[in-house]
Amino acid sequence: MGFVKASKEGKKYEKIAAKINEYLDFMDAVGVNTSTVIDLNTVEFFTSHEGLHLPYEAALTRVDSLTNEVYCTSAHFIWIGDRTRFVDSAHVEYCRGISNPIGIKCGPSLDPDELVKIIETINPANEAGKISLIFRYGEESIDKHLPGLVETITKNKKNVLWISDPMHGNTVKSSSGLKTRDFNSLLNETSKAIRTVSYTHLRAHETLRY
Repeated sequence: MGFVKASKEGKKYEKIAAKINEYLDFMDAVGVNTSTVIDLNTVEFFTSHEGLHLPYEAALTRVDSLTNEVYCTSAHFIWIGDRTRFVDSAHVEYCRGISNPIGIKCGPSLDPDELVKIIETINPANEAGKISLIFRYGEESIDKHLPGLVETITKNKKNVLWISDPMHGNTVKSSSGLKTRDFNSLLNETSKAIRTVSYTHLRAHETLRY
């Protein structure tokens, strides 16, 4: 909190935190033992990263003693990046063997038909929630690439979740060489993503229906 303490946002946070403490003190005063209320003392916390370094991931792979399913325990959700996303890659093979939900980065170099084969390899049962497609085209390129991707996935009836990642496709370098992003570009790509996925998905379903 040190770097935002004096800011407007920092003061707002402190007011909210103080109110929460007041409510908890009141509950204690009226006889509610807040230390035994599980929802007040625990939080669901999930981690995610690119499964790039396979020896690291393999070293943290375990068999669940209750279900006998294999899980990568370095994170709850790992993804396959642009550099390792191709049919028969070692990373696709590794992800095929674990029960974690898997993300797949989708950039301008993606071949949608090859992606369908990768999805079938990792998720042959077409289980809902198993695969998330993380598209990162950039504000200027999303209209060119995303509609075709959505149409191909819908046509092949693949169960996927769609995740927009506007950060990576809109990276620019400042005059000092520092990588940065313009917030308006992030907002514009996100807005385009919502419209494109919704409209293209609906249109593809109408085509399939008739």
